[in-house]
Amino acid sequence: MVVGDLETAVDVLVLGAGPAGYAAAIRAAQLGKQVALVDPGKPGGTCLHEGCIPAKALLSAAERAWQIPALAEMGIMAGPAQVDMVRLQSWKNGVVAKLTNGVGQLLARHKVQIVAGKGWFIPEPGVQRHYEVRVEEENGSQRFSFEHCIIAVGGSPAPLAGLAYDGARVLTTSQALRLSEIPWCMAVIGGDYIAVELATLFAKLGVAVRLLVPAGQEFLGEFDSAATRLVRARLKKLGARVEMDVADLAAAVQETGCVVVSNGIVPNTADLHLEVVGVAADSQGFLLVNDRMRTTNPAIYAVGDVTGGFPLATIAFKQGKVAAEALAGLPAQYAPQAIPRVAWTDPELATVGLTAREATAAGYTVVTGRFPLAANGRALTLEADEGMVMTVAERESGVLLGVTIAGTCAAELIGEAALALEMGATLLDLAETLHPHPSLSEALQESAEAALHRAIHLFNPA
Repeated sequence: MVVGDLETAVDVLVLGAGPAGYAAAIRAAQLGKQVALVDPGKPGGTCLHEGCIPAKALLSAAERAWQIPALAEMGIMAGPAQVDMVRLQSWKNGVVAKLTNGVGQLLARHKVQIVAGKGWFIPEPGVQRHYEVRVEEENGSQRFSFEHCIIAVGGSPAPLAGLAYDGARVLTTSQALRLSEIPWCMAVIGGDYIAVELATLFAKLGVAVRLLVPAGQEFLGEFDSAATRLVRARLKKLGARVEMDVADLAAAVQETGCVVVSNGIVPNTADLHLEVVGVAADSQGFLLVNDRMRTTNPAIYAVGDVTGGFPLATIAFKQGKVAAEALAGLPAQYAPQAIPRVAWTDPELATVGLTAREATAAGYTVVTGRFPLAANGRALTLEADEGMVMTVAERESGVLLGVTIAGTCAAELIGEAALALEMGATLLDLAETLHPHPSLSEALQESAEAALHRAIHLFNPA
């Protein structure tokens, strides 16, 4: 049955139901707004269905399988690991389904209207400077008028010249996470954390992996080089081959049966008809916003990956909440002092703030501290003593400028460092804060002590 071109008036219309979109919708509803959320897929977006959660689920499983032979050192005998990829994918999908249902329930409890369809801007006939969104649904279409609109449509995998995605041989990173069979060999193209995570995942599943870093790119360039060297060394132990500065990528993978490309994203803005509403974009199509996430049209906001910058769910959640609060008249502003970034590699990497190189380049005179996990009791009990914690501070004041963690649970530990930076903490603040013993978090305390030349569990002469 065709519903027809119905018209609905709402306070806030959100286009896109990923982390930025559903966070914006829920926060706007909490502030008393009537909200409609438009997306052709299920709430959760790329992060929940095709990226963050599926990748971490598969990495968790691969890590457990890979650790089985090492259990013999603890006196625990087990046979060789056998991975049933179909059952593993089913388990991963179950994790995604639980989270998807949770997001759906939250939206329902906040009385957010969910519209399954694709929307774009249209001018309202006969009304100057008033705009609507038409949404094409499975059985018809409807129009929405709004006081405010939040664009959160995200991005799609950027193409790579000479290697068109075909879903069979040349895969996007999302398609690689849906493989139902383990390939015997694989080439992963990219130097970012997504590419390195995928190389780690499939190497631990026994795949012969080549990681090709394109010419002009760095290997995990957003992290301290001392930490990334550990990851490269581990990939080598896993049997993966890292090839740097590859100029002709298509030629380099000509004989490889399975190729996965991580080449960044392009914003999903082409079909929104932004010219109708006067929303400006940069040369790549990413939407221009101010620190309240407002576009060049005062009634329209944009959040998440569609605004450019780091495509992180952490940023998307925050921007979505800022936009909802700003349009509601609250004094909200997107101006984080610390943005943690994580690579779920082996060892895990996490960083927040500046590395020593970045801080020096920014004009700071720095002091650094480093504490190895090999000197941490909890790390030894976990058989996870490869890694370190590094702190960077301004020498004279001791104000913390950045922290890098390489090692198990780095993603969990970096939150404390992010809070410290956000609050303007000093090395002395970290050193004087009691941490539980034995714990991995002690390494953060002792790295600050090392920078102050007062470390106890590390020889650190003044």
